[in-house]
Order: sequence, then structure tokens, then C-alpha cells
Amino acid sequence: MGQVFAKIRKIFSRNKSNCLKQTILNHSVFLKAFLLFSQTFQNYRKTSIIRKYEKYPIKGMWKMDNQLTKELKEKYTIVFHDLNLLEQAFTHSSYVNEHRNLHLSDNERLEFLGDAVLELMVSQYLYRLYPDLPEGKLTKMRAAIVREDSLSKFAKECHFDQHVMLGKGEENSGGRTRPALLCDLFEAFLGALYLDQGFETAHAFIEQVIFPKVKAGAFSHEMDHKTKLQEVLQKSGDVFIEYRLIKEEGPAHERIFWIEVYVDDQLIGTGQGKSKKLAEQAAAENALAALEE
Repeated sequence: MGQVFAKIRKIFSRNKSNCLKQTILNHSVFLKAFLLFSQTFQNYRKTSIIRKYEKYPIKGMWKMDNQLTKELKEKYTIVFHDLNLLEQAFTHSSYVNEHRNLHLSDNERLEFLGDAVLELMVSQYLYRLYPDLPEGKLTKMRAAIVREDSLSKFAKECHFDQHVMLGKGEENSGGRTRPALLCDLFEAFLGALYLDQGFETAHAFIEQVIFPKVKAGAFSHEMDHKTKLQEVLQKSGDVFIEYRLIKEEGPAHERIFWIEVYVDDQLIGTGQGKSKKLAEQAAAENALAALEE
């Protein structure tokens, strides 16, 4: 900027007048100086903005996009029309909080949508695959397919865990391998795909990733852990089994529940889930595992 002002002083010095006022009123001289300053300031401003954003990992986002879009195209023939949706699906709230100046959106809203889309698709598939299965068993099988640990495994199989953008704190605490985070990531991707290309493309993705495992019987053995626990505990006589809600955390659309299961007031297992029913099932499953040890 110092060189710019030196040039401006040189322009003004060409005017032989000793009166600064007369120099400024000389339109051609003043306009030439002003244009030079304006052009230089704009170049300086652009350079400053570029330098400012180079401090933040924008390159990492573009790198993620290139790698991820390539995998999606090669493995699932998916090409996003709106890459902003794809980027949002892989942007965790921790990353947004640490990069507020980038004005990014996290994937929580997409997760909310993807959760509903996934449940509808799985429900429809199970309804058609098992025409004679009663509602209760269909519900249990659907719960097994869309629960946290199942979806986190699907996310890993799709290599989604390698591309999600996390804040430093979340990354250092093992967030990239956390089942709840990966479950939400999978649902967010499905929500983004649904918005970008509609129900049919989203369904084709699920048909490739989830339905083959269902058809192969990966979830048909799924049992009602609460019923099994009751059967095991009551072999020696009647007992009083109680499931107690000990805490719940998170926003309304992403609530997590913690449940403890007691038999005759003795704690035998704990569990958590995105609903009270799922948390009770998890607590019963953990209690059964403890009893088998």
C-alpha cells in the first residue's frame, strides 16, 4: 500500500500549483489518482480474503468432495447435482462450531429427514418381503435394521467414516468411530440423496447397501431381548423386573435415553437408545450378556 501512496503523491506533484485545493480540483489529476488507488485497494482486499480463508481447511472439503464423489459414482452410480447437499451431509456440528466464519450448515436437519425416509423404505420392503409376518415381528425386525449399531456398520462399509468433517475436539475424542455419530451420518447422507435425486435413487442406494443383508437373513434371528430376559430370570420362579429411565439428553429430534434394568431392586444391566423402547432393549441385551458371563 505504501507504493500506491507514493505513486499518488507523484501524480499530484506533477501539477505545478502550490495550492492543494487547486490540485484536487484538477479533475483529470484527481481521477487518475483515485482510479489507481481504487484498483489497488480491490486487489489488496481480494488477496486479504484469500489469505484469511487459507487459514481454514477449505482444501480439505474439496479433497473430501473429490474422493467421496468418485467413490459414490464408482460403487453406487450416484452423482450429486447439488454438491452443497453432499457437503452438508458430511459436516458434523462440531466442525461448524469451530469454523463459524465459513457459515456452514451441519447435517442434523438432513439426518432428521433421512431417518424418516429410511424407516419408510425399510417398512415397505419388509411388508412386501414377509407377507405373512405379523405386525409385531415386522416392527422388531425394522428396529433391528435401523438401530444405531446397524446403521453405523453400514456407514463404515460405505467408507463414510473416512470423509465426515469433524471439529478437532470431536476428532480427538474418537468421534470418527463413534456409532451414534456414524448412524446420524448415514441418515444425513440418505436425506441429502433424497432431496437431490428423489425417492427412487435413495431407494436404489438402500436396495444395494441394506436389503441384500436383510434378504440373506442377517436380521431374521433378531429377538425381543426383554422377553428373553424375562424367560431367563423367571426360570426359578416369579421375579419383579423393572426398567427405569435414569436420564435423557439432546435436542428433540436427536434425543438419547438411558435405561437401567432391575430385578427385585438389583441392577443387572444398562442401555441407551434413540427411544425408550430401544434403550430398554439395549439394557435387556446387556443384562443377558452379563448373566451369561
